[in-house]
Amino acid sequence: MPAPVSPIPAAAPVPRPGAVYFIGRVILRPLFWLLYRPRVVGRENVPASGPVLLASNHLASLDTVIIPTSATRPVQFLIKSAYFTGPGALGRAKRWFFTSIGGVPVQRATGRDARAALDAGSSILRAGSVFAVFPEGSRSRDGKLHDGHGGAAWMARDTGAAVVPVGLIGTGTVAPFSHLLPGRRRLEVRFGEPLDLTDLEGMPDSKARREITERMMAAIAALSGQERSGSVNASSRD
Repeated sequence: MPAPVSPIPAAAPVPRPGAVYFIGRVILRPLFWLLYRPRVVGRENVPASGPVLLASNHLASLDTVIIPTSATRPVQFLIKSAYFTGPGALGRAKRWFFTSIGGVPVQRATGRDARAALDAGSSILRAGSVFAVFPEGSRSRDGKLHDGHGGAAWMARDTGAAVVPVGLIGTGTVAPFSHLLPGRRRLEVRFGEPLDLTDLEGMPDSKARREITERMMAAIAALSGQERSGSVNASSRD
């Protein structure tokens, strides 16, 4: 008698933004305009449909809010897993909130946990949505643009999503209403043109991912005006 066949586990549902995300964006857009008066350039470079991977520099916690409020389409992010696992009422509230906005929990680790985060990002892209990543891995404390990790390129290669570089300027130094002070530079969000990766189609995966990462970081540097450090970001923990 043949051994019973184990059922194939169902795929995890793709996280999607809920009502909280859209209500929050309606509230935050005018609020951020009042507080920071951001200058947004290149919104038209984000394709109106289909999967899009936004690859941005990372200067401050504000980045995870300013990108979604500046983009025309809903944007999802990787979010530290600690926000999904806290105890008590506060922990449940955080878990509900970050789940409601379509956040994808990620642990600061390598191996299986890192691969699970990449798979979650790929599933969002395959669903035709917009997913944003910080290829540096964590925010820059010295203001320089650090080398990118390969995860963003892996997702781009895995899904065929359009890769749109994003350059953030001033998010690490801006303060509310600082745009009212004479001589103070305004916060800027610059969406670049999608990267042309068609010449990489026949290239071996590892080589193609390195090339995608380099093109991505070069485009981000051109948009943000940051000096490239030439090394990975080892100074920041968030």
